[in-house]
Amino acid sequence: MRRARVRRPRMRVRRLSDLSVNRMVPNVLTLLALCAGMTAMRFAMGGNFEGAVFAIIAAGIFDGLDGRMARLLKATSSFGAELDSLADFVSFGVAPAAVLYLWTMSELHVLGWVIVLFFAVCCALRLARFNTETTTEVPAYAAPFFSGAPAPAGAGLVMIPMFLSFEWGDWFFRSPYFNAVLITGIALLMVSKVPTVSLKRIRVPHHMVVPTLLAFVVATAFLTTAPWPTLMVVGVVYLGSIPLTIRSYYRLKLATEMRRAEMAEKSGAIPLPGPADAPPAEADWLPQETRH
Repeated sequence: MRRARVRRPRMRVRRLSDLSVNRMVPNVLTLLALCAGMTAMRFAMGGNFEGAVFAIIAAGIFDGLDGRMARLLKATSSFGAELDSLADFVSFGVAPAAVLYLWTMSELHVLGWVIVLFFAVCCALRLARFNTETTTEVPAYAAPFFSGAPAPAGAGLVMIPMFLSFEWGDWFFRSPYFNAVLITGIALLMVSKVPTVSLKRIRVPHHMVVPTLLAFVVATAFLTTAPWPTLMVVGVVYLGSIPLTIRSYYRLKLATEMRRAEMAEKSGAIPLPGPADAPPAEADWLPQETRH
């Protein structure tokens, strides 16, 4: 009696050509940012504080490129998002805290360590909140803004005294007391709900493309010839933009609420009687059948 032959399932061997290199590029950039942050701490331990600052700036450049490359190459993934957050915490939370402690905050001993530790913890909280906000829907008026200062911006702002010190000396800018106030304020700004500008949401009009490119070239020229004053100006401009950002945020919020009220009125809402100049309450523009 002949036995029936059982065909074994053929195992598919994944070829090397099936692995897309493009999907690895964003994660490679993220790892480069992580390595730059770790290198900044090594430079600081050796007393090369200018090299440490340049390493953190390089980490910021890599951090700005990885997300854009992921979207451009359609290589976004949850693994890349988690890796990016971990790299950001090291490069913009731990590294600046360590560099600042070795540069000046160690003069305050335990208090200096507590202050830089507070900055690192606020950076971790800021990144954790950002990760949770990406999975929830935000109002349309809040989409063009960050909630609090992002981690790379916070790292750049706490290093402004270092920029000034490298250019004009340590006579005041290396003071641990001055840096303690600045670090604490920036740490609180990171975990606050203050709306700040989001460069990811900015769209350049067609007629402004050439002037924008020219401005970028001029800024690059200043950055290569006079890096410390240029970085200081960038930080001051960012801080000066926060009041304007707050005003834009609340203007968009007010316009959105007024548009919602107009739509509710057109759909059959019956406003309750009240002063003509007073803003309507939330229940004033509900349809009549939904009121109790």
